Amino acid sequence: MIQEARAGAAGAGLAIEWRHADMRDLPWESEFDAGFCFGNSFGFLDADGTREFVQGVSRALKPGARFALDYGMAAECILPRFQAREWAQVGDILFLEQNRYHEAESCIETAYNFVRHGETQTRTGLHWVYTVREIRQFLLDAGLETQGLYRSLGGDPFELGSPCLFLLAQKA
Repeated sequence: MIQEARAGAAGAGLAIEWRHADMRDLPWESEFDAGFCFGNSFGFLDADGTREFVQGVSRALKPGARFALDYGMAAECILPRFQAREWAQVGDILFLEQNRYHEAESCIETAYNFVRHGETQTRTGLHWVYTVREIRQFLLDAGLETQGLYRSLGGDPFELGSPCLFLLAQKA
């Protein structure tokens, strides 16, 4: 994926540095005017890992910089519409997602099953479920103040049952 991104950037004449690393290990200090975490990657870390990541983001941002977060696994999003099983067809691949919510850990364990031409592959993932209050506290503890909560990129207000949380924060 990194090679494809590098090739695409080079083809577009863009000078972009691409890195493959642990998202908790951000080496920069006051380097960026903005940052973002999209694609639901926020929920792949437990609370300690999430704190490390958010502190690294804050450290990398300049004062006054903004941070945007996209998180579909916020408790207010996922729990009202939680489904133990979800089927989908993508081209010639039949996809089954089997979800189990672990209440004591606030974590969803997901078995991803891919069926193609009679062969099945299964992968497992953990998604940590945080409330909006917990997310705001992670950010505030790292010096990032929440500026807005939205249900879409169009700026619609966030509410219980929203399909996704889009959060905008600013570094003090």
